[in-house]
Amino acid sequence: MKYRAIIRHGAMSHVDNFRADFSGLRMSDHCVIRTERGIEHGRILSPVEAYTEEDKDAAIVGEIVRRMSPEDLKKLAEIQDVLQPREFDFCKKQIIQRQLPMKLASVEHLFGGSKVIFYFLAEGRVDFRELVKDLAQEYHTRIEMRQIGVRDEARLLADYEHCGRELCCKTFIKNLEPVTMKMAKNQKATLDPTKISGRCGRLMCCLRFEDRTYDDLRANLPECGCRVCTCSGEGCVVGQDPASQQVTVEMADKQRITLPAAEVKVVSQAPAKKQQDTEPDE
Repeated sequence: MKYRAIIRHGAMSHVDNFRADFSGLRMSDHCVIRTERGIEHGRILSPVEAYTEEDKDAAIVGEIVRRMSPEDLKKLAEIQDVLQPREFDFCKKQIIQRQLPMKLASVEHLFGGSKVIFYFLAEGRVDFRELVKDLAQEYHTRIEMRQIGVRDEARLLADYEHCGRELCCKTFIKNLEPVTMKMAKNQKATLDPTKISGRCGRLMCCLRFEDRTYDDLRANLPECGCRVCTCSGEGCVVGQDPASQQVTVEMADKQRITLPAAEVKVVSQAPAKKQQDTEPDE
């Protein structure tokens, strides 16, 4: 019997499906896993379930080698508390000595010891070949230098967002897809950068994955410019609130009232809008 579970692993908090050829695993267990990068540490996020090779609904990216033993947990603590800080300090020292235009962000020492990955930020390409030689000579293992952006830096180093919850990019988002200013406007969010920007300084990811919901909610509302019939007479729709499913109607006497969309009836559609040049999203 084969089993599978969703596991979070790696410094970038990847979330993937893994298989196991043994039972007894439970959610929240710390495990030793095998990926294309080598032997790593991971934590089970879902109930463990049986599966067959015919199940195609989720790609399996690796296997669970074993549940972590007390010795494994002790080794993991040593990697996180001793080895990685030491490797970070040494690499940062070499970067300064060689005057390289890069900022070291984090270090990931794989549990199996087959590779050490150094994450860094830089404005352009950096010739770090001599730096890699320094690191390989010091640690006698494979060295990987990985250039990242500010959103990946937040995923590596930050913990909580303005809402008080853990960063979405650390908990469940797999791919950091583009987020545009159009999405913020679509949700009628404030355009104050300090309020719609995440820990990375870019637009918050929640604007992207909530955007489709706002499109669906807006589809149930009369468009702005429509003539509608209300309990107080006819008027023109001048505003929408997709979240509460309400519209603002301007009456003939210029008075404005806000009503649930279910209490208005469209009399005539809004006139066609003239095509205008639109500004590119930021």
